[in-house]
Amino acid sequence: MGRVTVRERVLRIREGVEAERVDTLVVEEPLEIRLDGSPLSITMRTPGSDFDLAAGFLVSEGVVSEGSQVTAIRYCAGATEDGSNTYNVLDVSLAPGVPLPDTSLERNFYTSSSCGLCGKASLDAVRTKARWPVADDGLRIDVPTLTGLPDRLREAQRVFDRTGGLHAAGLFTAAGELLALREDVGRHNAVDKLVGWALRSGRLPLRETVLMVSGRASFELVQKAWMAGIPMMAAVSAPSSLAVELATEAGMTLVGFLRGSSMNVYSGRNRVLLERALTAPSAAPGVPRPPHR
Repeated sequence: MGRVTVRERVLRIREGVEAERVDTLVVEEPLEIRLDGSPLSITMRTPGSDFDLAAGFLVSEGVVSEGSQVTAIRYCAGATEDGSNTYNVLDVSLAPGVPLPDTSLERNFYTSSSCGLCGKASLDAVRTKARWPVADDGLRIDVPTLTGLPDRLREAQRVFDRTGGLHAAGLFTAAGELLALREDVGRHNAVDKLVGWALRSGRLPLRETVLMVSGRASFELVQKAWMAGIPMMAAVSAPSSLAVELATEAGMTLVGFLRGSSMNVYSGRNRVLLERALTAPSAAPGVPRPPHR
């Protein structure tokens, strides 16, 4: 496996004082994903959990939904002059009978910003590919547990502590238990690594789980959650309009600006239990509670 971090000498300036120091940087390198020998996609990623990344990408693209549909994932020989392995090319073998995707289509369609007609096309594409309904699950989570997820995610980010330059995606139970966490320079890669871990360990669909991400909630991340059967997604930053539209369409719960004791619930508010959060010691009996915001 390639390096996750590198050390570089930098000039540090603080309050006008200059000093030489060594800084730890997160590695960003291309990963080419091949499908039965044919090039499929290239993504910029942080090395690590590459097999999970490739498997999760295939789930997000609607190519596979069960671990048995992937028979092998292997690194290909690198392109270096001495023939050594760069760990930057993966080949995925599918089981007999699993149809190959149409590689004539634009592979990065979901990752581009969408609006108007293309936005509608994106929603229609995900709707037709999603294998598992998420609207009728039994997941419920109380506000105190939900507000504790960002800190639990941050505490588990080992590489971030050394670099400060990674996104994270964590999968939690309704009780706040961390099931798995993946880090990457790209937030979409972090989610793919998490979904790929679930595929390879036979956990799909990820019913009654919460996906917590360290950045914003984009259309692409909501799409990946829906494709994995995740009914609830929370982010520390803002969602996009199309992300909210897709979450509403899917019946997912989408929470944004989850910071401290505050959050915005944009869709699927029935899964968020407010009773404990609205209990105030100073409130007199019979006095209506103020609405939660």
